[in-house]
Amino acid sequence: MLDQVVQVHKIMPEVVAEAMTYIEYKDLVDTLFSQGKTTGPNQSEAYLEYTQMAIQRMKRWDKTIKIDSEIADKVKQLPPQVWMVITEAWCGDAAQTIPYMVKLAEFNPDIQLRFILRDEYPEIMDLYLTNGARSIPKLVSLSPGLQKNYFTWGPKPAILMEKQREFKSDPKGKTFKEFVQEVHLWYARDKNHTLGKELTACFDQAFDL
Repeated sequence: MLDQVVQVHKIMPEVVAEAMTYIEYKDLVDTLFSQGKTTGPNQSEAYLEYTQMAIQRMKRWDKTIKIDSEIADKVKQLPPQVWMVITEAWCGDAAQTIPYMVKLAEFNPDIQLRFILRDEYPEIMDLYLTNGARSIPKLVSLSPGLQKNYFTWGPKPAILMEKQREFKSDPKGKTFKEFVQEVHLWYARDKNHTLGKELTACFDQAFDL
């Protein structure tokens, strides 16, 4: 079924043209939050709180991200491509991983990094579901002409996907809030090393570098 959808819908040039740069994305999030709003239809107090934490995390990572030299060298070898990130302002996993993607893209001027909001482009989001869910963030690498999908990554490192499956299967008395706190503690300790390894594997598989 998904293959049939892919044949009908894909990321079109006009979507790339409409998509935001990282600076534009952050400006949008900051502006909305200053107005007591966030992206997407859910404008609850909880989502505003998530957005505030996401802003703080992104600012911290923007200042502290360090890229391993081997990964940087690999990124420099990549051919021209478009990196499209599907996200929302309130997404905790996005706040933890997007700054790393941005730093990677800065090593290669032939990588065009752009951002779109999940709930503004549902037909695109539905091309990149995770176990049937609209999980974000998703990083989609496309050829310059948008005809080939080089690789996709997301919505979070594999180890966290497994932890999430285990929690849903058996919380073991743990609340969802406690689980989320453990996830963000993991991100802080890991410092995106796992993300770097997973993206490097994507580069190897897609381009046989």
